[in-house]
Formats: sequence, structure tokens, C-alpha cells
Amino acid sequence: MDEQRAGTAGAGTAGAGAGTAGARPQAEPAADFAGVPDAFQRLWTPHRMAYIDGEDRPDDDGEQACPFCRAPSRSDEDGLIVHRGELAFVVLNLYPYNPGHLLVCPYRHVAGFTDLTDAEREEVGVLTATAMRVLTAVSAPHGFNLGMNQGAVAGAGIAAHLHQHVVPRWGGDANFFPIVARTKALPQVLGDTRGLLADGWARLAGAAGAAGAAGAPAGEEAVR
Repeated sequence: MDEQRAGTAGAGTAGAGAGTAGARPQAEPAADFAGVPDAFQRLWTPHRMAYIDGEDRPDDDGEQACPFCRAPSRSDEDGLIVHRGELAFVVLNLYPYNPGHLLVCPYRHVAGFTDLTDAEREEVGVLTATAMRVLTAVSAPHGFNLGMNQGAVAGAGIAAHLHQHVVPRWGGDANFFPIVARTKALPQVLGDTRGLLADGWARLAGAAGAAGAAGAPAGEEAVR
């Protein structure tokens, strides 16, 4: 998934005909957020939206320039983080293919899946499965794409820091826009999506904890 431009980083500014008069969108550099640039433009359709400039993606492989290394130092809302685990975290992709496009990332700045410890690989797998359950509960997708591009030649937009894509899919979600105009229509700003998924994650964790306390089988691994 290659480089291009971004859409929005969250909600906040008033749309046409609503909100405070004279309110202006606040620009923030895309490199401050976790995401994997690709070849698509984003057409953000809500009336309330904020814009970011998407030009200055990291220009080197160092940890200081890596958005996946910087994201955990921010608040969940500012970093678009849905869940923080012990060894890995789940964040919204700043350049989503579909609403709810998540990235599961280790905290450590490593490039290859084989560079992870056994514990890190296990947690990335558990968080990927939990992300699918949360997305199913919140938005009922018809399917998923899971992917991990290893190396720039394989399509990794940020090859220096491993990340697993979890993309929810719906029938008909690939209309003529991506084919004709290289544009994706997205009905929800990222801040709103993050809030819904974080709440869904907490509910799932609470349900699993309650089932465990009652001695009943939860039917899934413990939510981390």
C-alpha cells in the first residue's frame, strides 16, 4: 500500500450551515499519525470534519520519524488508538480502505514478522482476532481482508515498522470511485470511528471478564 494523501484525523469543526461562525479546520501533519499511505484520495462525506495535510510522511526509517512509534505517546483520541495491549496496540489507519480499517502494531520498532518474539507474535495474533470480533459487533461487516506487507517491494508504505492490516469488507464497497477516480468515499470521520470501536472493545472485554468470573466458558481467548 503506497503513498498518497490523507483525509481527516478526527471530528471537531462545524460543517456547512452549522456550528460556530468562522470556525476553521485545523491542519495537522499526517506524519504525526499512524497510517499506511496508498494511492487513493479520500472523499470524506460527513458534514462535520477536520482536514490534515497528508504530504509529509516520514522520510527515513528511524524510530523518531516512525508514526507507529510516536502514536503510543499520544492520548488515545489524538493517536487514534483503539486498544493498548502489553506488547502491541491497535490503531486506526489514517489512510483507510474502508471505515474501521485497523492496524495491529508491536510497540517495538521492528520490520519483519520473524523479528518479533514469540510473545509479540502471539499478542499480535490475539489482538487481530479481537479486532475482528469488535468490528463484527460494531459494524457487522460481510468479511475481512487481513494482510501484512513485508518490505517496500511487497507494498509496505512504512516498511520499517511491522503492522497487520484488518480491513472490514461489505458487499459492494468497491464501487466505481476507486476504479475511475482513485477515490474512496468514507461516511465517518476517524475520531468518531475510533470512539465506537474503543467502546466496543471495552464492552467485549467486560463481557469476557464477566463470563470468566461466573465460571462460564467465554467461547474465546481472554480479551487483552
